[in-house]
Amino acid sequence: MLSRLIEFLKACWRPSSDRYARSGSDAAGRQDGLLWYKDTGQHLIGEFSMAVVQANNLLEDQSQIESGSLSLLDSGPHGTFVGVYDGHGGPETSRYINDHLFQHLKRFASEQNSMSVDVIRKAFQATEEGFLSVVSKQWPMKPQIAAVGSCCLVGIICGGTLYVANLGDSRAVLGRVVNATGEVLAIQLSLEHNASIESVRQELHSMHPDDAQIVVLKHNVWRVKGLIQISRSIGDVYLKRAEFNREPLYAKFRLREPFKRPILSSDPSISVHELQPHDQFLIFASDGLWEHLNNQEAVDIVQNNPRSGSARRLVKTALQEAAKKREMRYSDLKKIDRGVRRHFHDDITVIVVFLDSNLVSRASTLRGPALSVRGGGINLPAKTLAPEQLGST
Repeated sequence: MLSRLIEFLKACWRPSSDRYARSGSDAAGRQDGLLWYKDTGQHLIGEFSMAVVQANNLLEDQSQIESGSLSLLDSGPHGTFVGVYDGHGGPETSRYINDHLFQHLKRFASEQNSMSVDVIRKAFQATEEGFLSVVSKQWPMKPQIAAVGSCCLVGIICGGTLYVANLGDSRAVLGRVVNATGEVLAIQLSLEHNASIESVRQELHSMHPDDAQIVVLKHNVWRVKGLIQISRSIGDVYLKRAEFNREPLYAKFRLREPFKRPILSSDPSISVHELQPHDQFLIFASDGLWEHLNNQEAVDIVQNNPRSGSARRLVKTALQEAAKKREMRYSDLKKIDRGVRRHFHDDITVIVVFLDSNLVSRASTLRGPALSVRGGGINLPAKTLAPEQLGST
């Protein structure tokens, strides 16, 4: 009896991160402290692996993989949809994208009875307009929601074609075998919209020729209007609609001069790729991964290890690098709880999608059970937006 009481008390006093460990089934993924993972699963044309580690007090990264019908009609296109949504300033925008973007995509694909760049662009625009509507309704009670936004990276595999659409600085990388050597090369598929990139700064200057302060070097980091690193996003309404850049929005987000045209854009960069037999896998990840690993390092880790657990392995490697940069042990980093953890690394989301060349070649005729998985985390409801959580990406 006494031993049972001691075990009960131990469970009650266990550190907070341990209380979440290994809850849930394999089907829905597993939780281990601040790490959520699904080591392996099956999508329409191969396997996948998924992992999320939380650093913010409220998880700002959201993600999903959907496989099966890509429209509302069974006769419409089938394939696999991957989404990584790296929020900033709070979780509201990334959660909204997770709930609405894929549904918009299915609706527009149904109207055209096909997948296309136009369908994807319309789905992004409908999501942006939907979130703007949310901000308009909530502005009187919660004005800081105007300063919440999200990057948005999407991959769609349909009929042997891969579409990659991006806003912000998440990244999609392909692992492709070089037949002559057998090496697997990393090929970046997404264009990034971060003011640290010279071409992005040039684009901003050309779009705002009358504004010498459109990009500002602040604390050795290039920022749009000195506020935010990315130039394209969903949300961030305070830099798109002048009527939301005023009191009672926090002073640090308000511009001195009113603006006449949107400063940030919600128009995604979209690329189209015909998949080849030597295309092995795709890595979709938020910038939290790419801060610590380059493209080839990430591809090598996936290629040189078992498929199962690929995403978790990438996240762990990134955390080990983050710990090394702070001259601390990985085991000590893991003990730091959410919120404080953000001082050491960002939320990190990774989805690895493997491509079975036999299935890719038959992709247009494939039908299979529907799959829908969302990246997990200690997803507490965001009832309020604390000032300290409202930062730029």
